[in-house]
This record gives sequence, C-alpha cells and structure tokens, in this order.
Amino acid sequence: MAAHPTLETEFALFAQGVGAVGGMDEVGRGALAGPVCVGVVVVTPATPPPPDGLADSKLLRASQRQELMPRLAEWGAARAVGWASAQEVDGDGIIAALRLAGRRALAGLAAAPEVIVLDGRHNWLSPPPDLFASAAESHWRVHLKVKADRQCASVAAASVIAKVARDQRMTQLAARHPLYGWESNKGYGAPAHLEALRRFGPSSQHRRSWSLPAQSLPT
Repeated sequence: MAAHPTLETEFALFAQGVGAVGGMDEVGRGALAGPVCVGVVVVTPATPPPPDGLADSKLLRASQRQELMPRLAEWGAARAVGWASAQEVDGDGIIAALRLAGRRALAGLAAAPEVIVLDGRHNWLSPPPDLFASAAESHWRVHLKVKADRQCASVAAASVIAKVARDQRMTQLAARHPLYGWESNKGYGAPAHLEALRRFGPSSQHRRSWSLPAQSLPT
C-alpha cells in the first residue's frame, strides 16, 4: 500500500520563506480526443492536513474521486482548473497546450501561489528560455518533484479535481459525439475507440495531428 500524500514538501518550502504553494497536475496528455485539463490547488502554512482518502487520482476509483470533491472544495486556500482544446494541442503541440492550460488555471485562482510544485522532471509550465516571458509568468517559481502526485497533498488534490473535471467534460462531449464511447474511455485509446476511428474517422474533438488509426475505406 502506497503512503498517503502529505504536506511535507509544501512545509519544507514554507520553511524557506514561501507563503503559498500551488500543487499542479495535468490530465489528458495521452488522450486521442478532447482537451487537456490542468488542476492547481494552493496551500499555505495555515492549511490543515489533507482529507482522508486523498491520493493520486490514478489510484482512486471514480466514486472515490467524487466523494473527495466536496472536501477538496473546502481544503486549501484556492483551487482552479484550466483547459486547452484539442485544436490548441494540434496547433501548438502538447507541451505548449499544457502550459496554456496551466496559465489559465493560475489565472482562475482567488489566491496566487509563489511556488508551483510539478510532478516529474520536466518543467512544462515555464516558457522556453529563448521566449519572452511576461511579468505575470516570470514570477512563478517551479519546484520539480518525482512522484509528487503520490507524495505531495497539494499535487494529489490538483490531480483529483482535474481528473473529475475532465471526465465530466468528456461525458458531455460523448453525448454530442456518441460513436466513440468517450463516456467510458474518456478519449483514450481503448479498443472500441480505435475501432470507431477506423470505421467513422475522427471527429472535431480528435487530435488530428496525432497518429490516429486510418479510416477503413469501403470495399
């Protein structure tokens, strides 16, 4: 059994003089259809321990994520999600789309963090160093941590709110595009989704710059 996420990393940053930390995580990077969603949850030294049952969203059942949402809505100083569409993924590439969704999430916060904790070794939030960064972007200090989604409570919370939001969005899109089974596969490459792409071709919500299965031609 994996250890539950804690605020140990966040409080280590508070001890360095940081006043607010934002845990950030993305959902939908590897999907064939639909938007990417980035969640962010801000915590401060006054934030209490995380809700019981909090974990990386990938380790929770859909019902467990839903049960956590009312408690996460009251935990921490602020929380938000941001989006980038399938068309933006196609036009800008997946990393730039994640960055855009992350900036939109940060813009939606009621309380701004001073440091962003990201899972992994790649800082996809900050602009490349050869591009001009606005004042609003440049003040974000990014702290990378491997397995932050499993160890850091703010990042785990961000992963849950992003996953719930994107699952809801994909279920809504499934009602408008019923051929692909998005209500269950959420736009990922499940066998039924791949077969539908071969039979019917891509929809307006598919990432057409990706290597999608070719539509079968009638014989």
